[in-house]
Amino acid sequence: MKDPNYYSRIIKELSQKEGFSFCGISKADFLEKEAHRLENWLNNNHHGEMDYMERNFDKRLDPRLLVPGAKSVISLLYNYYTPLRQSDPKAPKISNYAFGEDYHFVIKKKLKEIFKGIQKEIGQVEGRVFVDSAPVLDKAWAARSGLGWIGKNTNLINKGNGSYFFIAEIILDLELEADGPSTDHCGTCTACIDACPTEAIVEPYVVDGSKCISYFTIELKDEIPQEMKGKFDNWMYGCDICQEVCPWNRFAKPHYEDSFNPKKELLNMSTKEWQELTEETFNIIFKKSAVKRTKYEGLKRNINFLG
Repeated sequence: MKDPNYYSRIIKELSQKEGFSFCGISKADFLEKEAHRLENWLNNNHHGEMDYMERNFDKRLDPRLLVPGAKSVISLLYNYYTPLRQSDPKAPKISNYAFGEDYHFVIKKKLKEIFKGIQKEIGQVEGRVFVDSAPVLDKAWAARSGLGWIGKNTNLINKGNGSYFFIAEIILDLELEADGPSTDHCGTCTACIDACPTEAIVEPYVVDGSKCISYFTIELKDEIPQEMKGKFDNWMYGCDICQEVCPWNRFAKPHYEDSFNPKKELLNMSTKEWQELTEETFNIIFKKSAVKRTKYEGLKRNINFLG
């Protein structure tokens, strides 16, 4: 029987082979601090119409309810940053993370490969893989495992590489050597708070999700409130403002994942072409894309709202 430290090294090597930038490990137990924060956040209705945030409250805070006998939470970061931008500076904008193929499918495939590798190298281990599709507080686990700290914009920030990462988890019934948390390096900086056009960062480390541009352009199914007119800084799907102004993102490095490269057609579309977007063009440009979540009608609503 090998020791937990050996198993941790094996898992980190497997994650590196699959292209993950960072891998950290935490002991699977109850997230006590986060329980209080999540309860307050929900009570203040900061989730808006995201009803799914109210469900599975206990599971969000205790991975042992998701994976019986869970002993370890493996947190992984996958880089999606690209310096490429849409060629028309006046065109409606899409968040960096949605430029390429839907990350859920790309990353889940990699997680399954790691899981196979764990079973091959270590033996029969029970567990589950997650990528933004289950009640897991991914940023809390990533911070706990030393991959970064949760910044004032509530994004996970890595000191050496910034915040343009997808976060994923593997929860196992295997005892591993845990990593310690990192420290907060936001200091007195308020760049993200000052830059948010809808004032969604209501106080440092608290985002009112129901005021966020990403919420309005992706989560909200009804009409966008008129009082938000002129406040979207031309974002039609998601928003990167609080990441773009974050000083730590000067250290962001371009990704090496072909699946996340944007289609040339997407980058080259003019403002006029976006305004005249047809369902046929939408289906071609956003085939396999996370943008399909809004459906054609939703994206047209957003583009029309930008005026």
